[in-house]
Amino acid sequence: MGIFDRFKKKEEEYDVTNLSVKDLNKNFIFDYNLSSWKVIDVFEYDWGDEFFTKEFKITDGDKTLFLHVEDDDELELTLSSKIKIRKIGEDIVDYIKQNKEPQKKLIYENEEYILDEESPGYIRNMNTPDSWVELISWDYYNNEGNKTICIEQFDDNKFDASVGIIINDYEISNITPSK
Repeated sequence: MGIFDRFKKKEEEYDVTNLSVKDLNKNFIFDYNLSSWKVIDVFEYDWGDEFFTKEFKITDGDKTLFLHVEDDDELELTLSSKIKIRKIGEDIVDYIKQNKEPQKKLIYENEEYILDEESPGYIRNMNTPDSWVELISWDYYNNEGNKTICIEQFDDNKFDASVGIIINDYEISNITPSK
């Protein structure tokens, strides 16, 4: 053991033959839909009662998407992209401010979405552990349950929206950590 070996950062060890989507972390690479994707950022949600979910900002070099991983009795994966909230409805922000909640039904690109869940919680960027921010999240699903819209409110005037699809964990393959 060299004199400076004790100062070296201990590297995490992975069994690369047994990695799952729950093991994803920053700089991991995986295959989805005939493309390779790299995790470029990691976010953690705290929904209370010791229930946490993760969201991974991913890129294939051309597009940037978000992979939300929820493991609550069963694994649910949502692949989404951010959109301007006014694309969902030009008066949706005013409606939420006035009523303290969004509509129960939304129409987006000629498809109906029904409010499934309202979730107050906190989010943080995993690179800045003490960066927790309070939010309220509203999740909508289409009638088939394979498409979703998520609206997040961070304070009185900050809103984010995303549209996505529900995917299966077997659609993600060849997960490898990057050096």
